[in-house]
Amino acid sequence: MTTKVPRHLSPIPEPPAARWLFSDLRLAPIWLVIRLYAGYEWASAGWEKLHSPAWVGPGAGSALRGFLGGAIRAGAGAHPNVQGWYLWLIHHLFLPAAPGMSYLVSAGEFAVGIALILGLFTGIAAFFGGFMNANYLLAGTVSTNPALFILATLLVLAWRVSGYWGIDAWLLPALGVPGYPGKWFRGAQQGRV
Repeated sequence: MTTKVPRHLSPIPEPPAARWLFSDLRLAPIWLVIRLYAGYEWASAGWEKLHSPAWVGPGAGSALRGFLGGAIRAGAGAHPNVQGWYLWLIHHLFLPAAPGMSYLVSAGEFAVGIALILGLFTGIAAFFGGFMNANYLLAGTVSTNPALFILATLLVLAWRVSGYWGIDAWLLPALGVPGYPGKWFRGAQQGRV
């Protein structure tokens, strides 16, 4: 017995242009170039931080405190570049945890970059890269962050094809995605009652 889903509850079909842009394998070479560029930017930024004593090691947290100090200054005045709620996070969460967060930022940037370069969990890596870009933007820093945020957003939308020329081409079919188990998990699901 099938139940008819009311029209107002049915999913909206994906427009052909979006399907072509975000899931057509013929565009995999373009997504590869975008992925490699974003990955290089993240990996090189993380690598630089991982080799800086102001980010990791004896002076861990000092560079991050300086960055956050700049965000605090940008949050002052009649037209602040940093929102009040984000300043609250800086004062109450980020600054007290600066040494640990310094390691997290350094390793996170490098890990996102390597994952993007390898095409390993591309959509997830791009999401976390975009999350870091959003935090840098919220802290009042522009630099390459708007461009990388846009690229990360596009890579998240194109997750099915953006890692096709990478490890995802083999790993995702083996693991599967929520609701569609991969070949490694199909047997385990068939054994359940």
